Amino acid sequence: MSPRASFGCLLSLVLAASLSAQETIKVGEFASLTGKQASFGQTNHRGVLTAVEELNAAGGVLGRKIELVTEDTRSLQGEAATVVKKLISRDKVAAIIGETGSSAALEAAPLCQQAGVPMMSATATNARVTEAGDFIFRACFIDPFQGTVLAKFAADTLKVRRVAVLVASGNAYSVGLVKYFRERFPGEIAAEQKYSEGDKDFRAQLTAVKAAEPDAIFASGDYAESALICKQARELGLTVPIFGGDTWDSPALTQIGGRAVEGTYFSAHFSPDSTDPLVKSFVQRFAARWQGTVPDTGTSLGYDAMMLLADAMRRAGSTEGKKIRDALAATKDFPGVTGRITLDAQRNAAKSAVIFTVRDGQFRYVETVAP
Repeated sequence: MSPRASFGCLLSLVLAASLSAQETIKVGEFASLTGKQASFGQTNHRGVLTAVEELNAAGGVLGRKIELVTEDTRSLQGEAATVVKKLISRDKVAAIIGETGSSAALEAAPLCQQAGVPMMSATATNARVTEAGDFIFRACFIDPFQGTVLAKFAADTLKVRRVAVLVASGNAYSVGLVKYFRERFPGEIAAEQKYSEGDKDFRAQLTAVKAAEPDAIFASGDYAESALICKQARELGLTVPIFGGDTWDSPALTQIGGRAVEGTYFSAHFSPDSTDPLVKSFVQRFAARWQGTVPDTGTSLGYDAMMLLADAMRRAGSTEGKKIRDALAATKDFPGVTGRITLDAQRNAAKSAVIFTVRDGQFRYVETVAP
């Protein structure tokens, strides 16, 4: 073979490899698909995956299909940093979605910022997440707003004046939410009791709460511990209202808590009962894809997170990190299934919240609270 022919063959191989690399746009996702937070992680993943499937069915983004590269953090401390390093260095993803929990998102955010890879958190509400830098965004509202919503709900709707608080001391979400609730609640914090993530016996804390005679109980942790708190509170004769944050929005709450969670309340980002045509269409499509399953907060936010990234790539006309970042920062009135989303100067989503109650084992809409 002549040198010219050899060079031509080599050039063809290089071009073929280049074209092959351009066939898909890799988007990384990290979530707690197993472990104690698996219920929330799995619903979040289904939302992201549904968005990817719909985007690809419509021709993809910028003429290329989306390839979702998903990593399981196994609900373990430190695992988020490990899998995000892999997504960035080995998989060469254009952007990253995750994590469901604030603590894991806080592990990953500095790594994405340093690498210049845009990170869109679907559900991490701790205010510090986006403080990692200008490549870090979120599709959900933040805890200062959620704390205000819950404080207003407790005072105006429940009409309580003395609230006892249970906080997961090692959980950034729980600690932050209690901080903002305490600052905004116009009444009195009758008692504050701490526990550790993964605990299953809360009787000592609840006995102290009962002695304080509160009008209501704010259980600020995840659905697993909060469901057990409700069961044990009722067993101890505590009949006052119990309420929590958006991490309660999981089918596992009623599976674990049973009748003990009847009549409890929680804040959320999305109501499948909305009459908005965009939401109604999404609920129907999701049910058709997932055997009749009704989308919840984690699902809808996962869907919106992926759609926000796709929208930014289209407007940027590029999958280059800085261009995606700039387009995301300019997002205004994006028509998400969780409401119209504008990303503010701190890269947080400005949007409304909803309050649900548990009735007959189902989550029922109570009211909407605007930002």
